[in-house]
Amino acid sequence: MIAAPLIAAAVLLASGQEASQTPPQTAPTTQLDEVVIEGERLVDRVETFVDDITAPPVNRGPARWHRDVCVGVANLRPEVAQVIVDRVSAIALQAGLAPGEPGCRANVLIVATEDGEAMARGLAERSPLAFQPAYSGGSRSRQQFEAFLETSRPVRWWHVSVPVGRETGEIAVRIPGYDPPKIRGVNSRILTATRNDMLRAFVIVDINAVSGVSAQQLGDYIGMVAMAQIDPDAETEGYDTVLNLFEPGHVVDGITDWDVSYLSALYSSELNRADADHQAGEIASTMVRDQRSQQEETPTEP
Repeated sequence: MIAAPLIAAAVLLASGQEASQTPPQTAPTTQLDEVVIEGERLVDRVETFVDDITAPPVNRGPARWHRDVCVGVANLRPEVAQVIVDRVSAIALQAGLAPGEPGCRANVLIVATEDGEAMARGLAERSPLAFQPAYSGGSRSRQQFEAFLETSRPVRWWHVSVPVGRETGEIAVRIPGYDPPKIRGVNSRILTATRNDMLRAFVIVDINAVSGVSAQQLGDYIGMVAMAQIDPDAETEGYDTVLNLFEPGHVVDGITDWDVSYLSALYSSELNRADADHQAGEIASTMVRDQRSQQEETPTEP
């Protein structure tokens, strides 16, 4: 939560007794050094957070799920897997999405393993186009993909998205072997006729490295990184976010109001600007309004 600005308050206490006739003595004056209070504006704080964690493919705006989110878990005990599925689905619901029905085809695939790198490389070698599709703007760069494969993080993730027509939902990018896309244009230089839809999210969990967290905490963490294209290298220590779950010295119970505010902004903003940076700005503006609304609704302690 954002800390409110410090406010100096003078409190007068009335004794209820008659005033003494003896003139009050003047207390000695003490010279204090100048006190400087530095704070970060809410707008700046939100904009920095959004810029740091939002990581779509280059020259693309943030992608979102535009259909049911179906969560699949492999290599975990059924009771643990169910907790994670429930938590990820609950976070999808908070973002305004519809969790998939039992038996749906998973588009959020969570795999537990004792060797995260070996699992990531094995899946990528088996289905390379599933991770890096043969069209532009579907995933982050090759260098970032290598970082995904080689990272030592307890949880690693990779998103795949596709540009589609904003009104039609039809694929709006050239794919080898298919006819050229037909896009209904807009009569504007600052607006775009396309949007970016999430297709798949791969989440690989190193079970040895997450032994100290509960299934609920893990599920909340995965829910956050599965619903949005989060930069794994983002600096989040200064924020109240579940993304700090594996950061030393941080106590994180689960997803926070700050996280929910970000996801709500991501999924409710009108991401129709042609410039990708402006789309991130729309998310930040929506999140600022939500944070201010929360502050106004929070009762002030007497």
